[in-house]
Amino acid sequence: MHIILRYFSIAAAVTGLFFASCNNNKPDPFANVKGTYFSIKKFAVDEWTTHAGEPISFTKTVKLNDKTDSSVTNIEHIDWAAVIDIFAATDISDRKFLGQYTYNEIDDSFNRTHDFIYMANDKDLFTQKLLISMDMYTHEVKGVYVETFKSTFWNKRQQKLLYSPVKTIQIQQYDMPLIGAKKELVIKYKAI
Repeated sequence: MHIILRYFSIAAAVTGLFFASCNNNKPDPFANVKGTYFSIKKFAVDEWTTHAGEPISFTKTVKLNDKTDSSVTNIEHIDWAAVIDIFAATDISDRKFLGQYTYNEIDDSFNRTHDFIYMANDKDLFTQKLLISMDMYTHEVKGVYVETFKSTFWNKRQQKLLYSPVKTIQIQQYDMPLIGAKKELVIKYKAI
């Protein structure tokens, strides 16, 4: 019995060494690169932490194609999970995105902002454009603008997202289905 266990142990060890030596994982080309791109997820958490509980009211406008509806709501009655999910899906901070965006910084003296721009190098990336505007002097984020694009056999969807801290949240979504009518949805929260 001991001989069978010994042969089984040796066979298992040899098999493990064989598979370990045949590992086809490619080395991470960014292993020595520090940092990541801007994180929408971290920014959303920071904004939530900063503004949670503030007595802010919003005018909510929903436009679907040619129909518009508006109402007044406060910060506690917004479906934050749905809003944050839309913005979080655009996050490019994962290291797998390194090298997939062209990055530029621009000073805008007219608006007194320092802008950070990420442009996708591949038209198949979900997040196509990310623009962060910071106040030139205080370094506070004045706005985040994101453009996305997703194409499937059945539909092409483009989004334009805008967040201006304690001012505006805007979600524009354009669907161009293979069959059926085009759909334009605009949801806007504007602080009162």
